[in-house]
Amino acid sequence: MNFVSVENVSKAFGARVLFENISFGINEGQKIGFVAKNGTGKTSLLNIITKSDPSDTGQVVYRKGIKVAFLPQEPNLDPLLTIEETIFTGDNDSLKAIEQYEKAMLYPEDAEAFQAAFDRMDQAQAWDFETQYKQILSKLKLENLSLKVQSLSGGQRKRLALANVLLSKPELVFLDEPTNHLDLEMIEWLEEYFAKEKITLFMITHDRYFLENVCNEIVELDQGKLYSYKGNYAYYLEKKEQRLTAEATELSKAKHLYKKELDWMRRQPKARTTKSKSRIDDFFEIKKKAHQRRADHQVTLEINMERLGSKIIEFHKVSKSYDDLVITDKFDYVFQRGERIGIIGKNGTGKSSFLNLLTGTELPDSGKVITGETIKIGYYTQKGIKVKEGQKVIDVIREFGDYIPLKKGRQISAGQLLEQFLFDRKKQHDFVEKLSGGERKRLYLCTVLIQNPNFLILDEPTNDLDIVTLNVLESFLLDFPGCLAVVSHDRYFMDKIVDHLFVFEGKGIIQDFPGNYSDYRAYESSPKTKKEPIKDDTPLNKQDKNSWKKEQKNTSLSFNEQKEYNKIERELKKLELQKKEIEQQFAIENFEGEALVEKSKELGKITDTIEEKEMRWMELAEKMEE
Repeated sequence: MNFVSVENVSKAFGARVLFENISFGINEGQKIGFVAKNGTGKTSLLNIITKSDPSDTGQVVYRKGIKVAFLPQEPNLDPLLTIEETIFTGDNDSLKAIEQYEKAMLYPEDAEAFQAAFDRMDQAQAWDFETQYKQILSKLKLENLSLKVQSLSGGQRKRLALANVLLSKPELVFLDEPTNHLDLEMIEWLEEYFAKEKITLFMITHDRYFLENVCNEIVELDQGKLYSYKGNYAYYLEKKEQRLTAEATELSKAKHLYKKELDWMRRQPKARTTKSKSRIDDFFEIKKKAHQRRADHQVTLEINMERLGSKIIEFHKVSKSYDDLVITDKFDYVFQRGERIGIIGKNGTGKSSFLNLLTGTELPDSGKVITGETIKIGYYTQKGIKVKEGQKVIDVIREFGDYIPLKKGRQISAGQLLEQFLFDRKKQHDFVEKLSGGERKRLYLCTVLIQNPNFLILDEPTNDLDIVTLNVLESFLLDFPGCLAVVSHDRYFMDKIVDHLFVFEGKGIIQDFPGNYSDYRAYESSPKTKKEPIKDDTPLNKQDKNSWKKEQKNTSLSFNEQKEYNKIERELKKLELQKKEIEQQFAIENFEGEALVEKSKELGKITDTIEEKEMRWMELAEKMEE
């Protein structure tokens, strides 16, 4: 059954065309993930489909009587209402049934009206509506129902709007970044909710695990065209790669044919027959195909990292609290070179406050935070870039200099750097306030990285970034030789780049967990280590976690050895790729003289490093089996 038909819609802003004559349908039961690069029209198309914004051409047609809900990135809520009052002003069948029932109760003598109201309560399952909304608000950490909307944070408002969407029990839901401002526990709950509910979804999200586990179709807006993939995120990645390979083959054929036809055109006499005119028309079509280009310039993240000394950052008996909220309680930790820490925990347990202690923007109540002399911190905060009125994109980078230093003494201009961050020459002269949310985040990331930090701190870096930029950022972070501390609700991102976790459990308790997020979830759900109910709510101690690690991975490695083992695995993958690239160069290019000697030395050095690291990896692997 078709719910929505999108027919020949187009959108342009002045001379900039986002998309033209796009058509597709949304059918009952589909759970569609909508993906595209930042700034290419994701939110614009979603706003057109939800009729929040008009299209330049075409129309959007909804099936008559269908119940629809929309969760935008910035919900519009009445600031003077409380959380509970906001729920009771929602467009909800249960609320309408309750209202009808309460009116019928005033006139019990009207048996027919009372029976109709009673039946409607049954149909809407409204008898336990209070339980329903309190359960959902509890899952979304909105327990204080008397708080006014105007006193809520942006994240709390988004969660309240999400609760209203879920309680309205729509047939079709549109969601714009639904996992932003949710902690990991909330995301997993929402994921399970959508996976089991018979509900039709169309959503924009950068959360790749969410796409993988919820969606049964991925729709991509690429180069102004729509492509549909009938499967989850993994299926989409596989089929997209096949599509791009096929397109590259077709382009190569078109270029070859174009050269042939161009030669024919040059040899044609001035007096042409009807038959040759037909071939001339075909020539211009071939020329158009041959000159097609993919705007696939990727973000190149190349920095000249400051030298990292032996002393990094040390926490000695650090305590910090705000009234009754305890962030740390006599916390001890010494950061090591190349440390890659993921920081997780429920909202409100003090993760961002911990980062402020780490950067020195806040001082501890007691204890010491000692920072090494060579440490240069790059801090990517949730607040993002500070927009100055009338400031252009190029001006933001020029504040750091007209030329930016790179590795090996090289430098590039501010404009060239912005091009590497996907801001073309025209975009560089746009006003910052006109950029999309994702484009602002990308610009902010650029300003953090060009300061050449050796200790990167990232607070929710993945929010509003497109998947293409995320993949490049992940590749950069895997190669980043400095220290890294990341707060993120993006499970895919965390799994890929961190070695161990600081788990904030509240009341100043921080667990150091040796593994990534998936390891932690496996531990949490493992029947072997199922935590017994503890009356005083004392959390599991480190000995329990270490014993779990031994049971699960059959390892006798120390914590540092486990980190080294994980790091070597990553480095070996990278070295094997480098070796393969050089071997391919030898097969394709004819190196001579000094170039041949240099390439041979480079290949030999990589081969020796691989052998050395494989020996150490085998030592650690054998120790794991002991």
